[in-house]
Amino acid sequence: MYKPTAHLKQMDKRVKHRDPEKSVQAVAQLYAAVAADELSLGQGVRAMRRISGLTQAEFAAHRGISLQSLRLIERDAANPTVVTLNKVASIFGLRVGWISANPMARP
Repeated sequence: MYKPTAHLKQMDKRVKHRDPEKSVQAVAQLYAAVAADELSLGQGVRAMRRISGLTQAEFAAHRGISLQSLRLIERDAANPTVVTLNKVASIFGLRVGWISANPMARP
């Protein structure tokens, strides 16, 4: 029976070695882009998944949504429910809420 050596296992592209410092920076950039309204919904979801270091299938399974839904959301071709969006965003401490279209306006 063939058993790959440790050297070959390290070269496996599926194994993700992430630099914690880069991940922290990526999350900070994501939060800044969200606050500045610089990302579409799909771009934001894709950024969250990539920061997580997961494939679409892995991320969908981890967040409890279908792979097809995730693919449509990332392409900005879906109209996801609030429940679905909260499932996706909760891993980053985010949730869907009301945002003023005019931040300078006061009630």
